[in-house]
Amino acid sequence: MKNNHFSDIPPKERLPEWISTSIGKASELDKVQNLIKGYKLHTICEEGRCPNRGECYAAGTATFLIGGSICTRSCSFCQVNKGSPGKKIDQEEAKRISHAVDKLKLKYVVLTSVARDDLEDHGAILFVNTINEIRNLNPKVAIEVLTPDFWGGSANLKQTEIKQRERVSLVLKSNPVCFNHNLETVERLQKEVRRGATYKRSLALLNLAKEIAPDIPTKSGLMLGLGEKYEEIIQTLKDLRSVNCERITLGQYLRPSLSHIPVQHYWRPRDFKEFANIAKELGFKRISSAPLVRSSYHAEK
Repeated sequence: MKNNHFSDIPPKERLPEWISTSIGKASELDKVQNLIKGYKLHTICEEGRCPNRGECYAAGTATFLIGGSICTRSCSFCQVNKGSPGKKIDQEEAKRISHAVDKLKLKYVVLTSVARDDLEDHGAILFVNTINEIRNLNPKVAIEVLTPDFWGGSANLKQTEIKQRERVSLVLKSNPVCFNHNLETVERLQKEVRRGATYKRSLALLNLAKEIAPDIPTKSGLMLGLGEKYEEIIQTLKDLRSVNCERITLGQYLRPSLSHIPVQHYWRPRDFKEFANIAKELGFKRISSAPLVRSSYHAEK
């Protein structure tokens, strides 16, 4: 179906009226932020300045950023610091996260990480250690992982594929409730938006995860407003279903600063509803699609 209500709002004007969110209770925000600082931890909620963090904290969910706060890749949309993190790993990070989860009485935790291309296992063991530490304190906490592509480490393609499989297998053996890896945008815009990652490689990763652990749901997410066309969004949804991806999030990209890739257009709430209906028709089992949806938004549901 051809989209006939594409947003015509110029991106340089103030945000459209439908881009608004409640910051939640100040006391709840302060409580979580102070505890995160006290434990010297990082969350993508804070690092990425997520507009939903107040709502998620109140609902008993949070997304922890493991492996430090410096990413070895330089994606043009991302607020996380880029550079060389150094190979020294904080051996106590996993334990501090587990205590924070316990202290905050979180029911659902998402673990994500900066890309650690500098490490032999690309940070796979960091996911495992953190999952184990959380479960040691409270085995009832549900844990979702949002991983990088774990790609690289060898000039030989076959050897790189073997290493990637080993890394993904290591994480999946910890039995997360969901394996999440974001495509972020349509195929045409990958090079500009996701430096160091590729569309086909990410689809292959989701396919690999499903092959290794068929019973663990896979999930991906898209940011809209980067210049993609309606037909490209639909094709991306079809490509995700071709690798049996079962869950999808779609949200409006909002530029973190003037140094990041600019917004090209704003999709309207009715567009997001239409995309949700199409995703449902394509067979996605869980769908979150709205302007302020982010990858971990309502993950507990």
